[in-house]
Amino acid sequence: MGLADEIRKAVTDVVCSDWDIRKGTTVPEKEDVKLKNGAVELDAVYLYADMADSTGLARDFSRTTAAKVMRSYLDATCRVIRARGGEIRSFDGDRVMAIFIGNGRYDAAARCALQINYVVSQIVRPKVEDNLPSIKSKGFIVKHCVGIDAGTALVVRGGVHGTNDLASVGRAPNVAAKLSDIRNDPWRTYITQIVFNRLIDAKYSKGSKRELMWEGPYSRDVGGENMTVYKSSWRSEP
Repeated sequence: MGLADEIRKAVTDVVCSDWDIRKGTTVPEKEDVKLKNGAVELDAVYLYADMADSTGLARDFSRTTAAKVMRSYLDATCRVIRARGGEIRSFDGDRVMAIFIGNGRYDAAARCALQINYVVSQIVRPKVEDNLPSIKSKGFIVKHCVGIDAGTALVVRGGVHGTNDLASVGRAPNVAAKLSDIRNDPWRTYITQIVFNRLIDAKYSKGSKRELMWEGPYSRDVGGENMTVYKSSWRSEP
């Protein structure tokens, strides 16, 4: 069988087979999902954190400098996600995706985003500029954007035996990823209306003077769909 015939058979097997779907109560690992048409349905909050201008970083700086900046960003971001109870399930260059489930998932994801804003602006950027002089001298600013949406998604395994990984299929992960692509200073966090409406602890600042930490609602085109979103420039120290 030639490669083209092999691909035809594989695609036919996928599109003509029924999914073996089970409800998920925890975020699955790769081994928890059957490679052949297995899927786990999750009711979850999806968070994407994307570092800005990684193209300029790779173009204007040495590979080692660019790698140090990107690794610093990802390391700090992942530590915040894990501390807030998120499960990291994919990386795409300078972008990381996390899944939050269970009670309190909306507040956990939103608070995570505000804490990521703090560590990027108050820790990662100063440390990078202090120790990598070319970053500051060339005017590169380490910054990012986080997008959050919630809903039901199917977690499936994509690829072939020996080379495969998990993928989340649904509106929520897609919207969260697109929101993380927004570049509009000084706002660093964008959430959908469904997330905002379910916030309790992460809607207002702490302390005696409680302030709403979100601006909106705003109408915005997100992947061809007109959506209601809220945005924030707030930082929250972990």
